[in-house]
Amino acid sequence: MTIVGSMSEPLKPGDTGLGLSNFDVGLAGATYVAGACIGALFFGQLTDRFGRKRLFLLTLGVYTVATVATAFAMTPLWYFAARFLTGAGIGGEYAAINSAIDELIPAQYRGRVDVAINGSFWIGAAGGSLLTIPLLDPTLVDPAWGWRLAFGLGALLAFGILLVRRHVPESPRWLFIHGREDAAEQTVRKIEQTVTAEAGRALEPVSETITIRQRRSIGMGEIARTVFTLYPRRTVLCFSLFVGQAFLYNAFFFTYGDTLTTFLDVKQTGYYLAIFAASNFIGALVLSPLFDRLGRIRMIAGTYIFSGALLGGTGLLLGRLDAVELTALGALIFFFASAGASAAYLTASEVFPMETRALCIAFFYAVGTAAGGISGPLLFGALIERSADSGEITGIAVGYFIGAVLMIAGGVVELLLGVRAEGRSLESLAQPLTAESAGPEPDARVQAATPPTTG
Repeated sequence: MTIVGSMSEPLKPGDTGLGLSNFDVGLAGATYVAGACIGALFFGQLTDRFGRKRLFLLTLGVYTVATVATAFAMTPLWYFAARFLTGAGIGGEYAAINSAIDELIPAQYRGRVDVAINGSFWIGAAGGSLLTIPLLDPTLVDPAWGWRLAFGLGALLAFGILLVRRHVPESPRWLFIHGREDAAEQTVRKIEQTVTAEAGRALEPVSETITIRQRRSIGMGEIARTVFTLYPRRTVLCFSLFVGQAFLYNAFFFTYGDTLTTFLDVKQTGYYLAIFAASNFIGALVLSPLFDRLGRIRMIAGTYIFSGALLGGTGLLLGRLDAVELTALGALIFFFASAGASAAYLTASEVFPMETRALCIAFFYAVGTAAGGISGPLLFGALIERSADSGEITGIAVGYFIGAVLMIAGGVVELLLGVRAEGRSLESLAQPLTAESAGPEPDARVQAATPPTTG
């Protein structure tokens, strides 16, 4: 996403690029997001059915192949199709990875680990942005080849990650509820032996157990009925968080390079986007422990509302900021927004039943991202296209204001409907509630679940 944002200008010439317009750049972003939504729904169901590990290897493979295909794009249609498939792989990744993270990490560390790992995405984004600087320099690389090499090297990095991920274990929880108790026990034993050896002390005994529930295929229609019927407050919460962060991230990052080149006469956008990426990672890393210490509600609401307010203020200042000042304010915004956006995935992963966790993540990601992530790049692309002739950057301020409202609204919904998930097991969090009517949920409202069992 970040690399594409820095390559909008090289893709515009008809001879060395693909002849894309400003609107086409936004359309490509929307196409990517549409692929991510469909990929999340398709691969999310497979993740619950065939396992976390298989699917985060498969989806990374899809992403890698599609990114290579992007490097060989000869027409805008080819480019859009390759971006769609790239998005499909990424969308499936979110469901598989977030399910695996939360099911492998102890409750007292789950928040910080989930937010930090989601934030680590930006390490690669920063590296990718810096990589585009020499590749898009016409004095070093032929303009017809620079952007293609950038995509090709991105695929090479993904292949390296694929080799590393082969060593990540399957979720013991998934193994257990799918009747593979021996494999689950073996995985847990290996993890406990490693932790005991590294910590130098025995682990505390565990009293909670997992009930083996009915194992059957669950479709998207049933997921939708279930979340709206049993978890209406949590459903509204997840939608609010996903729509806000999807609009902000996809609209801003897919078009920021275009904004810099069109209105602020920036020739090389890689440095600016690398600063954004670094601020995203640093924010997630620095703030992630607070999601366990101060609690989910305070931190999610705080990061959403504060970043939204900053975004709205930045929109008011458009026209009075140069490229460095605008990027500095953007870096501050995303320092806070990154942790909040990562916590959206954490929320969807924590508060729904384990048997449907990946599909629930996929459902909220797909619907929320479709609402915010497809409309965002299209809106910003159209705003840039309309304002390009006059050169007035203030013409895109409305996009900033919409993003600010959505982020602040997400924070307010978190204050009203948020779940106190810190330090609690996934099993207790996912149980149906007797009252989802008012206020943040205290632990006392959690009642025993009565799902069908197979033994």
